[in-house]
Amino acid sequence: MTFAFPGLRREGCYWEEDTMSKTPKITAFLLTFLVAACAACASPQPPTSQPPTSMVRVPDKLKPGANESLAMIVPAKGVQIYECRARKDQVGEYEWAFVAPEADLFDARGNRIGRHYAGPHWESTDGSKILGAVKERADAPAADAIPWLLLATKSVGSEGSFSKVTSIQRVNTVGGVAPKAGCSQAAVGTRARTNYTADYYFFTTK
Repeated sequence: MTFAFPGLRREGCYWEEDTMSKTPKITAFLLTFLVAACAACASPQPPTSQPPTSMVRVPDKLKPGANESLAMIVPAKGVQIYECRARKDQVGEYEWAFVAPEADLFDARGNRIGRHYAGPHWESTDGSKILGAVKERADAPAADAIPWLLLATKSVGSEGSFSKVTSIQRVNTVGGVAPKAGCSQAAVGTRARTNYTADYYFFTTK
């Protein structure tokens, strides 16, 4: 009489575990697991992006309007340009007069997204552009750093990432101040470029 046992095979007078019979089951299990894992990866994930949160404390006079909210934080790196000129209020005296900024603008990942230049203008790589006018200023907490500012802005370019911005804070400034010496009658017309960094907080209407 012949007996059959699931999962076992006969070798002479002995019964041994039939490992070959288990192989298809293990393979099927692994394939099922991999398919489920791939499906989970491919399924759309809910968006996790949140509006940026201001982590800097500013004087009350630099706060935006109650009807505005923070839209983006734009780090900048570049120079503040000055020119040696005769002072208008003191004959025979000379000073470094501010001319314009010249900086690249970046997103939170460090990718270049635009530029900042005379006007002052902030121009995105998508063609949108805004023009600012200083409303308030305050001394920077850091020594030898250009002031913090609050500026009102208006769109002067095409529709894009900057076009709806209504005000800007310039904060977290480092460097950028005018030279302390070197401006004289002989140096009139000479320009100096001072390195600076800053964060520009862009606000839009709620």
